[in-house]
Amino acid sequence: MENIKNERKMTIHEAIKARHSVRAYKEQPLTEDVVKVLKDRIATLNREGRLHIQLILNEPKAFQGTLAKYGKFRNVSNYFVMVGKKADDLDERVGYYGEQLVLLAQTLGLNTCWVGLSYSKVPGTYVLDEGEKIVCYIALGYGETQGVGHKIKTVEQVSRTTVKTIDSSKNTTPSWFRKGVEAALLAPTAVNQQKFSFEYVGIHQVLAKKGFSMLGYTQIDLGIAKYHFEVGAGKENFEWI
Repeated sequence: MENIKNERKMTIHEAIKARHSVRAYKEQPLTEDVVKVLKDRIATLNREGRLHIQLILNEPKAFQGTLAKYGKFRNVSNYFVMVGKKADDLDERVGYYGEQLVLLAQTLGLNTCWVGLSYSKVPGTYVLDEGEKIVCYIALGYGETQGVGHKIKTVEQVSRTTVKTIDSSKNTTPSWFRKGVEAALLAPTAVNQQKFSFEYVGIHQVLAKKGFSMLGYTQIDLGIAKYHFEVGAGKENFEWI
């Protein structure tokens, strides 16, 4: 348990900065203590997010197919299956609550990768209740590397303010809003497309929007980015509209 305590010294803010997608993993099983922490958080997030997230351990077949090889995945034997009942907002909830697991994993010394297509559904490894579907997987384990960062957009490219003042030369955007956007820009998105935006529309009010992409996944990406924004901005400073 001492190892987990040491790893937990990393804060969520630090995890946001440190975390990068990792596709190649060591052949090293997760410890019992780490698994317990993850399962406890999954139970909480499933209740809060109305989801059915499942942790699959020591199962390599899901990432041994042609798509996984094309995606350059190697030695993936642990993963989250992101499941929920079909609904218009399911993808966004999967992103929002799934990213909480991703960042928790980072604080525990693990690495992760959101996976939209490069996996195979292995019968018997997961449970789907009536009306549920699999949205995506998240690969999990001890990475061969810590991954690398990618070029990101600027704060100005993904945010704006519609608050008007008498003196238009004055900046009406609060510092917490910018910090939120900066954290959102570090959020993982499909092929790093960053098709989201944030708008400061009034005192303590923020509007988050997804953009259009032929690739898709923008609703999941928006959920991930919204959680990052909340961490950076501080949930107590604003409300979503």
